[in-house]
Amino acid sequence: MVVRPTPPIRAASYMDTDFGVLPGAADMRGYVKGVVGRLTRRNRLPLDYSAAGLRLVDFIVDGARRGRSEAGQAGGLLQGLGAYTGEVIVRRAGARWVDFGMEQQELFGQPVGIRMPDGRVWNPLGRVVNRFELGSPEESVQRFCLLPHGRAHNAASADSPVTCGR
Repeated sequence: MVVRPTPPIRAASYMDTDFGVLPGAADMRGYVKGVVGRLTRRNRLPLDYSAAGLRLVDFIVDGARRGRSEAGQAGGLLQGLGAYTGEVIVRRAGARWVDFGMEQQELFGQPVGIRMPDGRVWNPLGRVVNRFELGSPEESVQRFCLLPHGRAHNAASADSPVTCGR
């Protein structure tokens, strides 16, 4: 098998990405499929719904930050990457998409999020925006997925390594 290096990713090449209006929870999987299709076709990004794929999300967001763009200019990209992040957690950790009520929308600034098997609600779209605005390692999207927060089969202890979905 020949392994080809991934071509360099330039934030400017996908900054104009607009994935349209964010749908409700019931239609998020299809929306994310469209996001992944456009990003992988256009930029050959290996977005495979894995925890490792979320490292790439961090990299893309960091590249957009370095381009000194405003969150408004990168809004479509951040929305798409946030939806992808949520779908990774849905698939890997047993979460499900939920429509936020008015109070949650005000709190999170998003119309949808994910509910973990233990009932807690998470805001992956907001996590991507935070990564863009703050850029700190604590706001890592991959780290967000790797934290043991309410997974369906959470057999991990503080001493054991955790992968998204275990």
